[in-house]
Amino acid sequence: MSESLTVLIVEDDAHVLLGCEQALGLEDIACIGVGSAEEALARVGEDFAGIVITDIRLPGIDGLQLLDQLKARDATLPVVLITGHGDISMAVAAMRGGAYDFIEKPFSPERLVEVVRRALEQRALAREVSDLRRQLAGRQALEERLIGRSAAMRQLRELIANVADTSANVLIEGETGTGKELVARCLHDFSRRQARPYVALNCGGLPENLFESEIFGHEAHAFTGAAKRRIGKIEHANGGSLFLDEIESMPLNLQIKLLRVLQEQTLERLGSNEPIAVDCRVIAATKADLDEMGRHGQFRSDLYYRLNVVTLELPPLRERREDIPLLFEHFLQLAALRFDRPAPGLDRQTLAALTAHDWPGNVRELRNVAERLSLGMPVFRKAALADTATGPSFNESVDAFERTLLADALERHGGNLTQAAQALGMAKTTLFDKVKKHGLARAADAS
Repeated sequence: MSESLTVLIVEDDAHVLLGCEQALGLEDIACIGVGSAEEALARVGEDFAGIVITDIRLPGIDGLQLLDQLKARDATLPVVLITGHGDISMAVAAMRGGAYDFIEKPFSPERLVEVVRRALEQRALAREVSDLRRQLAGRQALEERLIGRSAAMRQLRELIANVADTSANVLIEGETGTGKELVARCLHDFSRRQARPYVALNCGGLPENLFESEIFGHEAHAFTGAAKRRIGKIEHANGGSLFLDEIESMPLNLQIKLLRVLQEQTLERLGSNEPIAVDCRVIAATKADLDEMGRHGQFRSDLYYRLNVVTLELPPLRERREDIPLLFEHFLQLAALRFDRPAPGLDRQTLAALTAHDWPGNVRELRNVAERLSLGMPVFRKAALADTATGPSFNESVDAFERTLLADALERHGGNLTQAAQALGMAKTTLFDKVKKHGLARAADAS
């Protein structure tokens, strides 16, 4: 049984309330007592983890009205009614309307504990099923946003799905253009913080004299030109997520202040001595090796260790060439919508050129190329073609293209070698040899 599950007892008789609290406390069941339905409604929010026990006869809103309002908020919330002798028929009718059970006064502590345990078990199971459904929906949505069939991308999506709904700080490492901000946005959107602010700040895009005010905020007249109070990025992200891109560019003196905020979960605006409580998840991104920078005194090691509770490494596009056709087709479709033009087709020669290119700008560069092609322009500019000429050899390019075709065929046919071989027009034994050569055995079965 989850330790977070709590019993909320709604009872205006102080003696009965105390008896319920003591009976549950002796069984190590967490409980909170309130004297009215109004107080109970104030405590039961969308994220309430627990059950409610309520007397039917209450001042103001009665127990039956409370039941209706609670079930309207959360249909899976177990609500147990406490009844007097004359209220039994009323309680039976309420159970038809969604009440979990009822307890008739006077009741023994054993009866109370028995009903509560059953209700808590049902609540725990319902929440577990809900969490599993949300995780499944999240994984499906992640596949639509983080496109790729390569092992690296499958592993990345799995890691994001596992950590998104936690409060752990995350450090995203990757070259320019690999999609660090998209990953940060996914971490926020697939968490319970999704309804709260997502605040992004590029640490390399601000002059140092403005950085402190931008991130921590300031009071009016804190410095020359500060005409009014400003809420900083951290405070604005309270309850949500703060994305700090290019964290390696943050000045060392401000790294100390950020570390203090992360440790104490409070900040002080410039010009103020008043601590402000903040609760935001920090997602940082870097294209540099922060550990190495720390050893050379260019980045605070203590901040690095505070940030990299979870580290997500984004692979460069050249290390997942099998994802290029799928990504390029996706970007072509987006470009066609954007420019109101039909999406151009892809021939094998163009696909081979795309697969062979080294992509120094990664996914961002690939998207730009797709937009150029959709506008009827050459796939590569002359400079890019020259770079390609000094990149992979002919044999390497052919191998990369072949691997892409094989991976795509296996994906379309669910790993079935026989069906994939027929689609590719080759013998099954030939395909089997090529699958082993390109390390695609995990994507294929022996059928």
